[in-house]
Order: sequence, then structure tokens, then C-alpha cells
Amino acid sequence: MWRLSKYLKPYWLPALLAPLFMVLEVCMDLAQPRLLQTIVDDGISAGNPDIIRHTGLLMLGAALLGVIGGVGCTIYSSIASQNFGRDLRSSLYRKIQTLSFRNLDRLPTGTLITRVTNDVTQLQTFVQMLLRMFVRAPMLIVGSLVMAVTINLKLTVILAVAVPLLFAFLFFLVRFSLPMFAKVQNRLDRVNGRLQENLNGIRVVKAFVRSDYEEERFAEVNRDYTAVMTRGMRVLSLNMPVMTLILNISIVAVLWYGGALNRTGGIEVGALIAYINYVTQMLSSMLSIGMILTFVSRAKASADRVNEVFGEQPDIVDPEHSDSVSVSGGQVEFRDVSFGYGEDGQDLALRGVSFTVRPGQTLGILGATGSGKTSLVSLIPRLYDPSSGSVLLDGVPVNEIGLSELRSQVGMVLQEANLFSGTIRDNIRFGRPDAPEDEVLRAAQAAQAHEFIERMPDGYDTRLGQKGVNLSGGQKQRIAIARAMLLRPEVLVLDDSTSAVDLTTEAKIRGALERDMTGSTKLIIAQRISAVQGADLILVMDRGRAAALGTHEELLKTSEIYRDICRSQGNEGSEAYA
Repeated sequence: MWRLSKYLKPYWLPALLAPLFMVLEVCMDLAQPRLLQTIVDDGISAGNPDIIRHTGLLMLGAALLGVIGGVGCTIYSSIASQNFGRDLRSSLYRKIQTLSFRNLDRLPTGTLITRVTNDVTQLQTFVQMLLRMFVRAPMLIVGSLVMAVTINLKLTVILAVAVPLLFAFLFFLVRFSLPMFAKVQNRLDRVNGRLQENLNGIRVVKAFVRSDYEEERFAEVNRDYTAVMTRGMRVLSLNMPVMTLILNISIVAVLWYGGALNRTGGIEVGALIAYINYVTQMLSSMLSIGMILTFVSRAKASADRVNEVFGEQPDIVDPEHSDSVSVSGGQVEFRDVSFGYGEDGQDLALRGVSFTVRPGQTLGILGATGSGKTSLVSLIPRLYDPSSGSVLLDGVPVNEIGLSELRSQVGMVLQEANLFSGTIRDNIRFGRPDAPEDEVLRAAQAAQAHEFIERMPDGYDTRLGQKGVNLSGGQKQRIAIARAMLLRPEVLVLDDSTSAVDLTTEAKIRGALERDMTGSTKLIIAQRISAVQGADLILVMDRGRAAALGTHEELLKTSEIYRDICRSQGNEGSEAYA
């Protein structure tokens, strides 16, 4: 947890003032029993009303100062802890943005959400308690012990037995609860992951009438989380009863022994009352420490999980001295490229792929599901790095080009059109927030999106729900294509991005690409022959290998796989589908 203390340093002043105010409150609390002793022994027993009035006013003043100290501590500890949580959450979010796809494969979305929200909240609560209870409880224990000893040394033998018992129990509590709460947070990851998976696929669940099945799957992880949490709370449930038992036994012992001393003149009534108050304060503070340590256990588990994210090193970083390297032209070259998703890279999705696409050319990519098409294009903007071989852009290995420069010149339209909440205009401008309105309109027209956007009530200012839920699949794809075209990139990658549009619209989009993106190198992954038939080159992928490369006419003569694809689509000749 110490590694996270840097997020509290900017708020050192409220973090310092909070304990100081708490010191004031504790001092006033420690003064009260002594003042009460004076009232009883010197005022009531001696029949002196002046002492009663004077000391009573002092007790009232001490109580008011204690209130000021408590309120001040609460205010400043809240300021420090809330700002600590905000900065930690922001830093954690920024760190997640730097992680590569391979890092994110190791840290699923569900666990990252838990760490940014629940774990940070646990740490935020811990900081607030650190500035309040971690100051109050130890000071009250030490102060009450000192005051009690000064009142009567003989009664301290009771504390010599009770305090070690309490510390031994606290040690047992922390030792068993710390690993338990690490398991609790891991189980919470599973609950969040299962919930996110279900919500993302809720349409599929309803379409296949699988709500009962999904409810049972969620209930399984929910029961598991509840069982682990119950085991942890079962251990913590011993805290209050055991500590209270020791506290009450100690008070009874003080009353019994103190009463015996009072009968022999060893202690006055007021002093005995004050002593009991100090014992109660001290043991109650130890009871509070027991509760605090449960939060420490949970905070320690959360801190480890947060530090795990901070400790994750992205395997894709900006190369040194990349500022002087720029992209212009858009030639794409693969040299004997192999790639695997596993940690060891052994389970290869691509095997020895080599080809070259010259600037301005269009490369169509065909192949069966799982043949490596998406894996291939993911290597161009360095979403992943190849296991072996080289990917070059304009003759420069992509791992020698700065990530910002590289990705700003490689526009991608992924298989799933991901849109964001906000207006349609904001989504089209996502890559170029300052793009002029006329360029936004041209990009939308080229992507065949302008017409349906204009029909919407607010046009380009229509607000989209999360992931564009108020649009159809084809509409989302066309906005995603407009977003990529607005970038005017050197390389444009379309990963099966027209699968949800009709053939006529697809043909219009292809025409617009050829007309408006003449200077860009285009890589088009498609399932339909019609989408790539007019490409300068067509790459046929088969089980991670480049099975054939050539024009439509050349492949009809030389590639059996390509002819099979044509026959399966009823398009064996040279005529286009649309």
C-alpha cells in the first residue's frame, strides 16, 4: 500500500490537519474523566459547589473543543481521501489506456472494472480511516493507559492481563482475514465479468430464449462470491463479541478490585470512576482497532490488485528516436510473418505470411473463418506484434514508427462497429475532433450514411445510446466507415465492415472508396467475392497461411481454394455480384 502513498502527497496539508484536529479531540476526551474525578472527590464529597460549577464549565468547554476537533478531522480527512481516490482512479484509467491487446487478454474487462471502482473505493475508505481512527484509537489507548496508571498503579494488573489477550486476538483476526478478502475480490471479478458478458450479449440471450440458462450461470458465480464473503465475515463476526467480552470482564474486575481498595482507603470514589472511564476508553479503542484491521485486510488485498495493474508492462511501446520517422505513401509489406496469441506464441494464427501492397493499391483478403484475416491486419497498426518476421510500412518496420504517427495513418473499421455515447457528429469526428463540417458531410456521404442521418429527428446532432444501441447494424457500420474515411489515412483497413449492408449499398461504398480514397492503400477483408473482385490484388488465406495472391482472373486460373469460394457463391465467372 505504501507505493500508492504518492497519490496522497499533493494533499499533504489536509492530510496533516486531519490528525491534528483529531489530537485536539483525543486530548479533550482524555481530560473529561479527570475533570469528573475532581467534581466527585473535591466537589460532591467535600460539599463544595464552587468546584462543581467551575469544573462543570471546564467539562463543557472541553466537550465543545472536542466537537471542533472531531468536525475538523472529518472535513479534512474527507478532502484528502476523496482527492486521493479521484487521482488514483484517474491514474489507473490512464494506465489501462497504455496497455496492449495482449495485456488486456491477461486482464479481462470485468476485473479491470472491479479494480477501478470497488478496489479504489476500498483504498479511499482506508485513507479516511487512516487519518481519523488510526490516529484516535492508538492515542486513546496510550493516553488512557498513562492516565489510568497515574490514578492507581495497583489496578493496572488487570490491564496487564486484558491488553495482551486483546492483541493476541487481533493478530489472529488479521492473519486469517487478509487472504480471505483477496479471494473475495477475485470472486467479485467473476461476478462483474459474467454480468458484463451477459449485458453485452443480451440480444443473443433473448433471441435464443436462454435467460434461464444465463440466470443460472450468474447465480453460480454469485453463490460462489456469497460463500467466500460469508466465510470471511464469519471470521470477522468473532471480533465484536470476543472484544466486548474481554472489555466487560475487565470492567467488572476493575469494579470488584477497585471496590475492595475503596473500602480500605486505597482509592477514592471519583478516582475509581475516572479509572473505569479510562479503562473503557482504552479497551473500546482496541475494539475499534479490531474493526479497523478488517478494513486494513480488505485494503491490502485491493492495493495488491491495483498495483498489479500498475505493474503490468505493455509489450507494445513507442520505439526510441521515433520522432523523425513519418509515414507517407502507404506501402504495406509482410516479410515471413508468423503470429500467435498465446503467451509463448506457439499456437500460431499466422504462419510465414509474405506479400507487398504498393501505395494506392487495393488488397482484398478472403478466407474461411479462423484463417487469420483479422490477425493479419491487426499487425499493421501494432495492435499486436508478430512472433517472428517483419511488418513494414513504406519500407520501415512498424515497430520503429511512433505509435501515434503509425495509428493516425492507419484507419481501421473493425468487424464490430463500436460507437460511443454522444452525437453522430462526435462519433464521425472521433479520430479528428476538429474536422470541418463539410468534411464530416463528405465522409458520411461516401459511407452512404448521410441519407439516413438526415432523416433522423436531430440529424447529425442525434444522440446515440451506449454502443449506438438506437441504430441498426448496417447504420453503425456506415458511421464507422465514415469515421475512418474522415481521417484520410495512408492505409485504410476494412475488416468485413459491410457485412450488415445490402449489396447495392456495398457497391456504392466501394465506388466511393475508389473515388475519394485514391491515394490510400486499402486492405478489405470480406466474405463476399463481389466486395473484392475489382481489387488490384486478392490474398487468399487458409489456416494462417497465404495460400494464393493475385488478381481475380489470375486466381480463377491458379487457385483451387479461390475457385471453390467462387463456386460456393455462384460467382465462378468474371461478372460482379452487384
